[in-house]
Amino acid sequence: MSELHISISAQPIFSWQNFEFTNSMLVTVLVSIFLVALAISGKRWLNRVHKPRWVLLMQTLVESFYMFVISITPQHATKFFPLVATIFLFVLFGSWAGLLPGAESIGLKTSHGFVPLLRGATADINTTLALAIFAIVSVQIFGYKHRGMRYFKKFLDFSNPINLFVGFLELISEFSRMISFAFRLFGNIFAGEVLLAVIAFLVPLLASLPFLGLEIFVGFIQALVFSTLTLVFINIATSEHQ
Repeated sequence: MSELHISISAQPIFSWQNFEFTNSMLVTVLVSIFLVALAISGKRWLNRVHKPRWVLLMQTLVESFYMFVISITPQHATKFFPLVATIFLFVLFGSWAGLLPGAESIGLKTSHGFVPLLRGATADINTTLALAIFAIVSVQIFGYKHRGMRYFKKFLDFSNPINLFVGFLELISEFSRMISFAFRLFGNIFAGEVLLAVIAFLVPLLASLPFLGLEIFVGFIQALVFSTLTLVFINIATSEHQ
């Protein structure tokens, strides 16, 4: 690659009428297929006596994360764990996908110029915004399932003007959480990919390896933060004492 290609938005691989299939969408599909295949394969080996090492590793990680969920919400861990664990794994592998060798150098020449085939799923603001919307909507659904219509009283309380104003602030708070979720995740992952691309372009040999290790750690932390905040918000929404 003779020049550096950096695009803040995901680039289309192909178009069909008004629909554009971008490189971040490709990674999203591949990560989803990988996680589904991993879950199905792991379940097949779960009840066997002799398990491969990768199954033991995944089992240890899942059990450790489950204990982490229990430490935050011991009463409803079994209900919240599937959602939170799925978010964690998707954000983790979606972020790490942009760190694969050739992620920025292997691509296609299209009418839009050079388009890398792989771009981290979470390095696209559309993906992070969709995850944020999904997380916040899930918070409202869990809140309603556990507290009924009483949950929405914190948004619409007509008992007095002060409570009505506080409810308006609560509604704004939910939207601000959504925006914060989306831009925090996007900013951290995209900045890391740009840093690696610039370092690899300027010093092609081994200079980017320390930064690669740092970005692997950042991807893990961002996945943990996103899933943990989702879990905390769900726990607050389902609490009777608000």
